[in-house]
Amino acid sequence: MEGPKPQYLKLKHYILRHVTNGDWPPLSRIPSENDLVTKFGVSRMTVNRALRELTDAGVVTRVQGVGTFVAGPKAESAMFEVRSIRDEIVARGQSHTVDVLICERVAARATTASQFGLPAATELFHSRLLHRADGQPLQLEDRFVNPACAPDYLDIDFHVEIPHQYLMRTAPLQRTEHVIEAEAADKRLARVLEVELGAALLTLSRRTWSRGHVASYVRLTHPAGKYRFVGSFQVGDTTS
Repeated sequence: MEGPKPQYLKLKHYILRHVTNGDWPPLSRIPSENDLVTKFGVSRMTVNRALRELTDAGVVTRVQGVGTFVAGPKAESAMFEVRSIRDEIVARGQSHTVDVLICERVAARATTASQFGLPAATELFHSRLLHRADGQPLQLEDRFVNPACAPDYLDIDFHVEIPHQYLMRTAPLQRTEHVIEAEAADKRLARVLEVELGAALLTLSRRTWSRGHVASYVRLTHPAGKYRFVGSFQVGDTTS
């Protein structure tokens, strides 16, 4: 026989019920922490735990000094397409900005070089960019590029032309490979993406081929509460 539910779970279910029923629509402000403490007769720690777990799940967003709000629709990316994160953000009516964290030549480690079918210590270009939507981190792009396919890569001003745009222009897309994984934010990712340690993340790893060579290998990491991948395919006519 199950015992009574913990107070934080009761509070989570109360908030979820109002969100899913439409009582509290997207972007609306929910009762304050003080109001929830008084209504449920629980500690502030209990309220914080419930709101933290709902934030990690993407149900609500918390703005320090302002309050807690029902989350808006998640940003989407087409799973089977190679699309520009800048175009996705702008299409939603948001402002895109980029922080260039790394832009360098590297002697590739064996694991990275293997993604290109090249020997360890082969020279590759490496960039790490943080893409923001209305100032909030949405995607960390950690990319390695084959100099043979994109020799001018390190000379690009990524504030003007992001890697996707440059590579589509200089290394015509021939083939792609995608892998999607869930992971928890370690200290570095939590700091860069401005999420809590251990928060859920979605990472898409992608290799692209151009002119018979692997041109790029990239890991695109997103806060799971703000982003999702969608995809569809059509089964061919089996009667023909």
